[in-house]
Amino acid sequence: MVEVKLEHITKEFGGLKAVDDLSLEIRDGEFLVLLGPSGCGKTTTLRMISGLETPTSGRILFGDRDVTYLQPKDRNVSMVFQSYAVWPHMTVRDNIAFPLQIKKVPKHEIEEKVRWAAEMLQIEELLDRYPSQLSGGQRQRVAVARAIVVEPDVLLMDEPLSNLDAKLRVTMRAEIKKLQTKLNVTTIYVTHDQVEAMTMGDRIAVMNHGKLLQIGKPTEVYLNPKSMFVATFIGSPEMNLLDAKVTIGEDGRTYFEGDGFRIAIPESMASALEGYVGKTVALGIRPEHMTIEGVSKLEHVKNVAKITGKVDFVEALGTDTIVHVEVGNGIIKIKLPGHIPLPIGEEVSIVVDLDMLHVFDKDTKDAII
Repeated sequence: MVEVKLEHITKEFGGLKAVDDLSLEIRDGEFLVLLGPSGCGKTTTLRMISGLETPTSGRILFGDRDVTYLQPKDRNVSMVFQSYAVWPHMTVRDNIAFPLQIKKVPKHEIEEKVRWAAEMLQIEELLDRYPSQLSGGQRQRVAVARAIVVEPDVLLMDEPLSNLDAKLRVTMRAEIKKLQTKLNVTTIYVTHDQVEAMTMGDRIAVMNHGKLLQIGKPTEVYLNPKSMFVATFIGSPEMNLLDAKVTIGEDGRTYFEGDGFRIAIPESMASALEGYVGKTVALGIRPEHMTIEGVSKLEHVKNVAKITGKVDFVEALGTDTIVHVEVGNGIIKIKLPGHIPLPIGEEVSIVVDLDMLHVFDKDTKDAII
């Protein structure tokens, strides 16, 4: 187990910066998730940590050891790939044992370690089978067992669950997280799935266009996004964003005025918006921080505002209902608990939790509040 430090890492391919001046510290024994859309640089970052790619500039440290130019075999890292990458002509036992055989570990020790890894992944009964005889989930367990059998200092995972069906992904998420906790191995996990990131990571590092946008605990990043990109990338359904002009009313109060709504701004927010009076900002509110009057209530909420809208579409998900409400010429999504059948076209009053509002600068895309 080691602490991993990336110091001003840049990686260029033909003049294009895949990773741009990335600095990041992954703590000893931490489960860090690199989260972002395809092409954001997260897999390239993982490959540089593993030694499969060399940075154009910057340093990679494992503890106090500079590993920037070391070969993968000299770093004591293991990697689990999206494609499983298990040998089809080898049994499960031989697949798991392979990295130990390369290291010329004694046979009796190999057998002990293979048995240990198989028990950790609950695949002891599969040791004499071939990959073609396994399900996708079982093959991924073999890949993970092969990765941990060498007891790496750093465990790297590149979207290991993306080829599994939805139900199995949920099961494997929990199993991988429990396994990492047992092993207490420093783990860096790449995904574009924000649900995986939220449920598995000790911390999340959100990337886009090769840059690190925000890092923090899942709840911290979710509740306090520093930019519009982070706000909309994390959360399902994603955060509602509405254009709103900051105005001063005849009563001297500050308001958000948009297409089909006018909201009095709480005094606690007004001072932060003094420089935006007369300007248009992006007003953000998550679907679960609203409700429909007479249908459900917001618990323990002090400051609320009401907006009138018309039901446009209803997603009945069983445990939750997502109601699409037309406000002006835009659509707001509201997440309600339970099965809530609402007639299309019905006029409703939306109750908004003002303490959970987010405000973003339209030009910089950064959070104001």
